[in-house]
Amino acid sequence: MAEYRLSVRLTPKASRDQVVGWEDGVLRVRVAAPPVEGRANQALLRLLARALDVPQSRLTLVVGQTQRNKVVAVEGLTEEEARARLSAAIPNKRS
Repeated sequence: MAEYRLSVRLTPKASRDQVVGWEDGVLRVRVAAPPVEGRANQALLRLLARALDVPQSRLTLVVGQTQRNKVVAVEGLTEEEARARLSAAIPNKRS
């Protein structure tokens, strides 16, 4: 089964959960949850599961339990599929 390793830069305690966009190959994500007792990590995995349209059980936080820079393993999707789904979840920016 395919597995994609996704690099994420997480900002906790944001006003809302949101996939912000790509910056230098890293996905920027904001979550409302605080970085306490793993709550921000759980919120990140929930948000990514929704954006990728996969069960949360197919996502694993591989690196960055206590850091803003994280690596998430995504089972069952290729890099192209994951990037397309995540890009579709990014709100349109105003020009």
